[in-house]
Amino acid sequence: MLRVLALIVCTFAVFPASAVERGTKDEAVALVKKAVALYRSAGSEKALAAFNVQGDEFQPKDLFTVVIGLDGIMRQHAKVAVFNGKDVNRLRDADGKYFVEEQLKIAKGPGSGWVEFAFSNPVQQTIENKIMYLEKVDDVFIGVGYYVSRK
Repeated sequence: MLRVLALIVCTFAVFPASAVERGTKDEAVALVKKAVALYRSAGSEKALAAFNVQGDEFQPKDLFTVVIGLDGIMRQHAKVAVFNGKDVNRLRDADGKYFVEEQLKIAKGPGSGWVEFAFSNPVQQTIENKIMYLEKVDDVFIGVGYYVSRK
């Protein structure tokens, strides 16, 4: 729970409450596809550097990339760098769900898909459902999620 709280605090600190628009499902998928293409063509080092540029093409609205190794090690989180290099296999969402484990099952299985989990929304500054699309590339997956209000 402390990890989730730390993530929420860090996320709120990164985004001003009213300065960011919401991304959409289609934009999240398009951003993953673009990120995967760059990762394949430029290599991991250049791609990860590009994903981290604030306000650039890989961080439109409230969308951003995460790159997690199939071993559960966070390779890159564009908004919460403290997770980079950390084992996030057992990271839980606000409801206690081990969402990274679910993401890894998809990456290791079909190689692409969707995972929904409760996470902090930087625009609304509330816990909302984050719906992440992810695709496996080499020994990692790249994911981008968009937010929807909890019902």
